[in-house]
Amino acid sequence: MEQAGVEAKIDWSKIDTVLLDMDGTLLDLNFDLHFWMEYMPLVFANKHNLTHEEAKDKVYPILRAEEGKLHWYCLDYWQKIFELDIAKLKEDVSHLIQIHPFVLEFLEQARKHNKRIYLVTNAHRKTIRLKMRITNLECYFDSIICSHDYNIAKEDQGFWHKLDESINLDKARSIFFDDSAHVLKSAKKFGIGTIVAISKPSSKIKTKPIEGFVNIETFEHTLPVKSHA
Repeated sequence: MEQAGVEAKIDWSKIDTVLLDMDGTLLDLNFDLHFWMEYMPLVFANKHNLTHEEAKDKVYPILRAEEGKLHWYCLDYWQKIFELDIAKLKEDVSHLIQIHPFVLEFLEQARKHNKRIYLVTNAHRKTIRLKMRITNLECYFDSIICSHDYNIAKEDQGFWHKLDESINLDKARSIFFDDSAHVLKSAKKFGIGTIVAISKPSSKIKTKPIEGFVNIETFEHTLPVKSHA
C-alpha cells in the first residue's frame, strides 16, 4: 500500500482542479453497503414474506447484473424493479451517513488555496440531495457533476469527454480521487494528470489498495496542499 510519502507525489503547485468522488471517497461507504446489502433486502423480505437470507438470494443477483452500468446507481430504476420507495428507505438509515476523517480539513485547505473543486459522482440526484443535507458539504464545491445528467457512468470514456465540455477541464492540472478501480482506470485512460485511490472506502472493511495507483486511507495524507499551493 502506497501511503507514506504520498505528499511528495502530489505537486499541488501544478494542480488547479480537484475532482472528488462522493461515496467511499468523501463519505463512508458503510451507509451504502448496509443499505443495499442488508436494509433494502430486509424490507423486500418483509414485503414478500421471505426470510432475510431468501430475500438476499433474490436481490443480490439482480443488483450485480447492473454493476458498473448507470442503472446500478439509479434509484428510479431500482424503485421500478423492486417496487420499493428507495429514496424514502434511504432516509430510514440516514444516520449512517458519515464524512470520512480529514475530509473537511482537506476541503477547507483546497478552498483556501483557490482550487476549483468538483464533486464528480455516479450517485443519483436524490441520493446526492440527501447526503448534502446531512453532511453540509455542498458549500465546498464549485459544482456537483452527476453522471445521470450526462446519461453515462464514470466508468465510460464518454463521461469524461462530457465533463471536459462542461467545466473546460485542464487534464494535466487536475487531480482525481475515487475508490473504484474501474473508474480510476477510466480517468487514467482519459488523461487526468494526477489520480489517487481511496483504499479504505468503508470504516467497516479492511484497507484494500488498488493496484497501479497511489493509495491513501484518509485525506490526512494529502493535507500538504497548504505548503505547496
